[in-house]
Amino acid sequence: MSKTKRKKHDYADLLKYMRLLDEGRTFSFIQEKYGICAAQLKVIWVKYKEVGSVGLKKNAKIKIDFALKRKIILDIAENHLTLHAAALKYGVHPITISRWSDMYRKGGWRALLNVRERSMLSDMGRPKKNSGSAAELQPSPSA
Repeated sequence: MSKTKRKKHDYADLLKYMRLLDEGRTFSFIQEKYGICAAQLKVIWVKYKEVGSVGLKKNAKIKIDFALKRKIILDIAENHLTLHAAALKYGVHPITISRWSDMYRKGGWRALLNVRERSMLSDMGRPKKNSGSAAELQPSPSA
């Protein structure tokens, strides 16, 4: 796993990538040069082809619960959707859908229920500064 910080790709970056694809560049070239996930790039490319530059704008975040995960997995199984088609339809990253699918195959529906919320551990991060006043921090004279 890479320790480098992931780059955020804003609207101007995405538009540049679409123009490069229009010029004949490959997905793998753009992925290696600019560090964008090829799977996500393919989804964005389809949106761009369907609706133009409006498809590059960020969508509002959706609340992902068990019901939505179940609906996506069932839709993929029943309608033989590809990951990219499901990602376009539901607005979820294809790699995320792939993880859910693997979890379902290994542990059934219960595996999708037991996913814990991601949160920072209490001992992670920078320690908090003392909030006491300067007088409280001074050592008291001993008698």
